[in-house]
Formats: sequence, structure tokens, C-alpha cells
Amino acid sequence: MGTVRAKKHLGQHFLTDKTTAAKIVGALRPELGYDTVLEVGPGMGILSDLLLANENYQIWLIDVDQESVQFLQDKYPQAGNKLIHGDFLALDFASYFDGKLAIIGNFPYNISSQILFKVLEERQRVVEVVGMFQKEVAERCTARAGSKAYGIISVFIQAFFEVEYLFTVKAGAFNPPPKVLSGVIRLTRNDMETLDCDEKLFWRIVKAAFNQRRKTLRNALSVILSKDKMGENPLYELRAERLSVPDFIQLTNEIAQHI
Repeated sequence: MGTVRAKKHLGQHFLTDKTTAAKIVGALRPELGYDTVLEVGPGMGILSDLLLANENYQIWLIDVDQESVQFLQDKYPQAGNKLIHGDFLALDFASYFDGKLAIIGNFPYNISSQILFKVLEERQRVVEVVGMFQKEVAERCTARAGSKAYGIISVFIQAFFEVEYLFTVKAGAFNPPPKVLSGVIRLTRNDMETLDCDEKLFWRIVKAAFNQRRKTLRNALSVILSKDKMGENPLYELRAERLSVPDFIQLTNEIAQHI
């Protein structure tokens, strides 16, 4: 069996360190009530080897790279139609999955934010995510209010998931080695079915707040609500990075009454 050539335009850096692979797979917690696991971008299968060896899991693999898919078909004939040649970002989850599932992967760094937004779209099905991201993205996901790394993706993800930073992975664990460090995080779905506010307005407010993060919210949110309609809520005097998810929900409800 040959190997798969890492393709720069797909952001491929194949994990080669088996200890790291075992730690990533070991971070899954099926006790949360799932047995279906979807691996995104399996490459040459270093995570897949461990996942497919666990008989308690139903493993699905998806890769956009034809060469990887051919390699994996030869390596795992038992995968059958559970090996999907396709783009995770365009995957119609309803066509493949009935119940709850987990997502795992050494995610391509060039689409990491889009992967997170896709997870948010599918949050009613996705119970858990264990994934490797560029360290900077991993830190943004786990950042708390008040820190410089805290931003739009932090708020959106933390609205629906508990997020933990598990460990850092050095460049030498990959082939070819990336120019950055990597971080493995775990997202666990919280029990928030929907936000206690108008969700579309919430997304708008968070984006507007962070798009002008140096301004106070009274100024940054004036594109949504004119200043003369804003009340005396002290949150308006803060910058976006100071507000927690509940703060943004509170502000959304207040603004909704005046639009």
C-alpha cells in the first residue's frame, strides 16, 4: 500500500505520532449517549485505525481528497458506504445520520472556522467534537470573556457547547510539519435547545460588537439600534470582549424591544 501526498491547497498535514492519535481518540466520551462517530479528513487513517478497532462505534469517514479516499477504500474495505468522498462543509447530515453523533478529526487549518460553523448548524445532532486545530483557533474557541483571544467564534461556540482545551501538539508530530503549533479541543453540547432571545438578532449583535471591538457597544451597536434608543444598561459602556454569552443574550432581548 502506498501513501497519500499531502496537498497544500487542502491544508493537509498528516498526523504521524501514534501517541497523539491515541490521546485524541481517547478523548471521546460515548457515555454522552452516542455510538456514531464521523471522522473528518482521515488522510491516511491514523485516527481511523483506532476508531475502527472499537466495535462499540459506528464509524463514518469523510474526505474531499480523491487520493485519500482511494487509499482508505483499499485499507478499510469494511468501511463500505460509510466512507464518503465529499466535502464536510456541504454534507447533508439528515441523509446519513438519524440520531446523535460525535465528530472527530485532525481538521484542515484553512477551513477550521467553517468547520466550527458547520458544527453549529448541526448542533441538534452533534453531541461532542474532539478536534485538532491551529493552536490560535483552539485558543479562540476556549477563550473566556475578558481575554484578547475572545471573539465571535468564542461566543457562538460557547452559546451551545462547553469547550475544553485538552493539549498542544508540536509540528514534529505531522508530515509535512505545519509552521504553527496545534491544539486539541473538546466541545460538549450543553442543554441549551435554543437561546433565550431572538437568535438571528443575537448573531447580528455579536458580529457587530466584535467587528468594531475597540469601540464601546454603545458605539459599535449603533448600526443596529440608534444611540438615542439605547437605555442605561451598563453593558453598553463596555467593549465586546468583556461580555459573556448571558450578557449578549440580555442585551439582545433589550435591543429587541426597541427595534
